[in-house]
Amino acid sequence: HVSRTPVREALQRLAAEGYVTILPKQGCFVRDIDIDEVNQYYEVRIGLELRALELACLTMPDSQLNKLAATWDPGQVPRKPPTVAAMVARDEGFHLALAAGTGNAVLAGYLKDVNDHIHIVRRLDFTDATRIEQTYREHHEVVQRLLARDIDGAKLLLERHIRKSADVAKAITLTQLAQQRIRAQAKR
Repeated sequence: HVSRTPVREALQRLAAEGYVTILPKQGCFVRDIDIDEVNQYYEVRIGLELRALELACLTMPDSQLNKLAATWDPGQVPRKPPTVAAMVARDEGFHLALAAGTGNAVLAGYLKDVNDHIHIVRRLDFTDATRIEQTYREHHEVVQRLLARDIDGAKLLLERHIRKSADVAKAITLTQLAQQRIRAQAKR
């Protein structure tokens, strides 16, 4: 009971985000995850975020940074882990807040676009409560370095944080793909 227009728009958005491939007169197909492409997006993300940190270190007022630090205080980790979707949104919000705090809307827009392309694998990073606790601690430490105006320390911590997140997500993705292949072969 849905008209074609919203369905078409939803499929076009999924195609733009890289989740489906639309082949004219053939249909829509779920895309396989391309690990090389994911790696490329993570490299772009790191470049954008490190530049955002440099600008944030110069422009973000202490009041804004203190608010961000309080939000990610490791003592504030919820006893009941948030849903994966909520944690992904919260994590993306942190990174986008740093980018937006620079005053460079273009940089923040590009970072959001990159996040949209890797959103599906980023979800895999928050399936473990330990990773949620680590994320709180790592975000808090990055902001503390920014408050101290220690750009080199902040950049080192943030790059390590993003690479760790990417490694966890890619490892889980590869494991799930391997399990899927094994199940498919078993059905034959």
